[in-house]
Amino acid sequence: MDEEALLKQFAAQFAHGPDDADDTDAAAAAQGADSTANQVADDADQSPATFDTQQFLNGLDAIFDRHTAATEAGPYLEQAMVDAENAGDEAGLLTVLNETMGFYRSQGRHKENQWIVQRALELAARMGLTTGTSEAWAITLINCATSMRAAKQYDQAEDLYHQAQSVCRHSLAPTDHRLAALHNNLSMLYSETNRPDKAELELREALRIIEASSVNPDADIDVSSSHTNLALTLLTEHKLEDAHWHAAKALEIYRTGHLEHSAHYASALAGFAQVCFAERRYADAVTGYRHALAVIEECYGKDTDYWRITADNLRQAEEAAAQAGVTVDNAGVAGDAGALPQSGSRLPNSPAQGKTGANAASSPSTVSVSTGSAGAAEAVSACPVSGLKLARAFWTQMGKPMIAAKYPQYAGRIAAGLVGHGSECYGFDDAYSQDHDFGPRFCLWLTDEDYAAIGEQLEVDYEALPRKFSVDAQGRVTFEAHARSDASGAFPSAGAGSTVIPDAANAPTPGTATHDTATAESGAASSDVAEAMTTPIDAPLSPVTPRAQGANRRDGVFRIGDFFESITGYHTAPAQTAPHEWLMLQESTLAAATNGEVFADPTGLFSKTRQGFKNMPDDVRLALISKRLGMIAQAGQYNLPRSLKRGDGAAAWLSIHEFVQATASLVFLVNVPMVVGYMPYYKWQFAALRKLSGSMFALLPNVGEQLETVMRLSSAACYGGAGFGEGGKGAAPAIKKINDIVEQIAVDIVKELKREHLTTSGETFLEWQRPYVEDHIASDDPVLKSL
Repeated sequence: MDEEALLKQFAAQFAHGPDDADDTDAAAAAQGADSTANQVADDADQSPATFDTQQFLNGLDAIFDRHTAATEAGPYLEQAMVDAENAGDEAGLLTVLNETMGFYRSQGRHKENQWIVQRALELAARMGLTTGTSEAWAITLINCATSMRAAKQYDQAEDLYHQAQSVCRHSLAPTDHRLAALHNNLSMLYSETNRPDKAELELREALRIIEASSVNPDADIDVSSSHTNLALTLLTEHKLEDAHWHAAKALEIYRTGHLEHSAHYASALAGFAQVCFAERRYADAVTGYRHALAVIEECYGKDTDYWRITADNLRQAEEAAAQAGVTVDNAGVAGDAGALPQSGSRLPNSPAQGKTGANAASSPSTVSVSTGSAGAAEAVSACPVSGLKLARAFWTQMGKPMIAAKYPQYAGRIAAGLVGHGSECYGFDDAYSQDHDFGPRFCLWLTDEDYAAIGEQLEVDYEALPRKFSVDAQGRVTFEAHARSDASGAFPSAGAGSTVIPDAANAPTPGTATHDTATAESGAASSDVAEAMTTPIDAPLSPVTPRAQGANRRDGVFRIGDFFESITGYHTAPAQTAPHEWLMLQESTLAAATNGEVFADPTGLFSKTRQGFKNMPDDVRLALISKRLGMIAQAGQYNLPRSLKRGDGAAAWLSIHEFVQATASLVFLVNVPMVVGYMPYYKWQFAALRKLSGSMFALLPNVGEQLETVMRLSSAACYGGAGFGEGGKGAAPAIKKINDIVEQIAVDIVKELKREHLTTSGETFLEWQRPYVEDHIASDDPVLKSL
C-alpha cells in the first residue's frame, strides 16, 4: 500500500469535508463583509442587495442534513452565484464562492474550482478586502489556499496560507477555532510536501487552540479531526505509538459525544484504520475502512474521491489480511481480533522494527558534495538537488541550530529563507546554473534594532557555518555538523549532522522502515561519505561572480528594509495610492522581490513587507493590462504584418519581440500577480510561463505554447528560413502561420476579458479594447489612463 498516497490523501480529504469549520466559518466571515459592502453601496447611492445570504446558507445546510449533497449541492450553489451576482450583492457572492470552493474540493472538481478561486480573489480585491485585515479576507484566503492545495498547486497554496496567517494575526483572537483550522490546513500542505516535522508542529498548535476554545473537548468534532490529522502525520514520522494514541482518541471523542452519524466520523475511522495497517493489524484496518465507507456513502455518495480512495484502501487491507491468514467476517468484525480497539488499548510489540521487503539489505547510495575549490566542476555536476531544497536543508540543519545555541533571545525574531536574485530563487536552476554563485546559502532578515545589536556578529557566524553535505539516492540532504577549520564558527549541535530532508517522492511504505532513515544511512555508507568529504570548506560549490558580492550579495544577514531596497529601490512597497511609483517598477524587479521561499518568520514582519510588493493595486494592474493590449495590437496585429509585406525582416523581428513580451506579461497580469507572482526577467520568462500555463487554475493557458511557436517560426517568416535566402518563398507558410496565431491569441484574450467582465465588446483588434478595460480603473489619476 502506498503510504504517501494514503496518509496525505486522508489528511487532505477526510479531515476537512464540505461542511468543515473553515468552510462554514468562511461563509459566516464573508457575511461579515456585508456591512462593509452595504456601506459602500449606500455611499454610492446604489440600490440595496436583494440576495438573502442567510436563506442561502439555511438551504445549503438542509441539503447536507438530508445527505443529498452529491446530487443537489452543485446546482444549488451555481444558481446562488447567479442570484447573488444579479442582485449586485458582492458580500453575498463571496459567501457563495467560499461555500462552493469547499464543495467542489470535496467532490474532486479541481478543474472547475479554478474559476471559483480566481473569482473569489478578484472579488475580494474589488471589494477592497485585500488591503485590510478583515475576517472575510482571512477566511477567503484559507479556502482559496486549501483548494489550491487539494489541486496539488503547492507553491500557490503555501503563499496564500502565509497571507492568511498575516491577516489572522490581526483579525482573529488567539483562541479562535478558525485559527486552528488554518494551522490544520497548513500542516496538511507541509505533510503533502514531505515536511512532517513542520506539519506536526502546526497540528499540535491547532490542537492546543481548538481544545482551549472548545466548550467540551471530549465531545468536539473539531478536536477529533485534529487528533486524526496528528495521528496521520506522526505515522509519516514513524512514531507509531503516538499515532495510535491520537487516532484512538479521535474515535473516543465521537463515541463520547454520540456523533457516529456525522460525516466527519469517516475521517476518524479511516485514520485509525491506517494506523492499524501500519501496525500490521490488518483485520482492524479492514473493519475501520468498511465502517468509513458506509459513512462516506451515506453522507457523500459513491461518486467522490473520498469513497474511491477508501474503497481502494479497503481492498489493499483485505489483500494484506488474506496474505497474513487473518479472517474478517462480512460484517467487518475481525474473526480473531474483535471490534475496533478502544482508546485505552496499547500498541503491541512491534510488527516491524527494521527494514523489510526487497530493499531491506541495502543502504541508500549517497552522493558526497564538497564545497572546496578543488574539483569544483565535478562537485557541481554531482549535486542533484535544487538550490531551494539545498538552502532549506542548510537552514534547518545548520542555521537554525546555530541561532538557537548562540542567539536564543533572538530566535523568535529572525526571519530566514531564500529570496531575490538567482535562478534557484525562482526554482528554475539546473546543472547549468551551478557553475556560478551556487552553493548552500540562505538569508537572515532582521529589524533595524536587532541588526544593530547582533548583525555583524551574526554575519560572521553565518559565514562560519559548515557547508559540506551529502545527497543520497532519494535526494535527501545531510550536512556535516562540525564547524569550519577556524573555531569561530563552532556551536553546540544536538544531532544536526544526522538530520535529513526527505524528498517528496521518498515516502516510506507501510510495514517497512519504521525508524529514522538517517540511522540506516549512517552505517555502511558512512565511511565512504567521510572519505569523500576531505576537501576543506573554504569556498562555495562554484565561483562567486562580482555581481553577487559586496553590496550585491545574495545571502547572509540583512536589515529587512535594506534587503528590499537593494532589489527594488524601496524599503517597503509603494503606497496603494501611489500608482506612478508602482508603474516605475519593472515586473521583473517585483518578481525578484517576491520569489523564493521563507523558511521561518516568527514575527511576520518580513512576510508582510514582501507581501506588500506582491499586492499590486488593481488599478495599476488594469492600467498595465491596457498598455499590454496596446502593444499587442501595435506590434503584433499592425506593424508585424506590414513589416513582413514590405520585406523588412529586421523590423518584423523586433515587432515579434515586442508582441511576445507584451503578451507574456498580459498572461501574468490577467492571472493576478498576487496569486501567481510576476513575470521574471527574460532568461526565466518562458520557464515561468510554462509553469503557470501548466497550472490547473491558469487563465489563457495555451498562449505560452502559441508564443513559442511564433518565435520558432520567426526566422523563416522574417528572413526566409535556412536554404531559402532572405525574402525567399520559404517565408510564406511561416508568415501565414504567425499571423493566424497572433489573431487567435487576440480572440482568446477578448474571451478572457469578457469572462472577467472587463469588456462587453467582441472587437479583436485589441487597441479598441483599451477604453473598456480602463473604464474599470477607479482612480482619476491620469498616469493610469492611456493618451
